Amino acid sequence: MIARDPDIMGGTPVFSGTRVPAQTLLDCLEGGDSIGDFLAGYPTVSREQVVSFLEAAKPAAI
Repeated sequence: MIARDPDIMGGTPVFSGTRVPAQTLLDCLEGGDSIGDFLAGYPTVSREQVVSFLEAAKPAAI
C-alpha cells in the first residue's frame, strides 16, 4: 500500500502506484478533511489503500 523509491518523490513514502505522499492523507485528516475529501482531491489513491494504511498505522498510534 505504501512504497518508497529514491526515484519517486526522493524516497518519500507514497501510496503505491501514485506520487501522493502518505503524509498528505495524515495532514488532510488532521486539518479536518474527511477520507472522501482526500479521495476527491487525489483520485489516483483508492479507498482500499487509505483504509489499509490507517489500519496499519492504528497500532503505532496506541
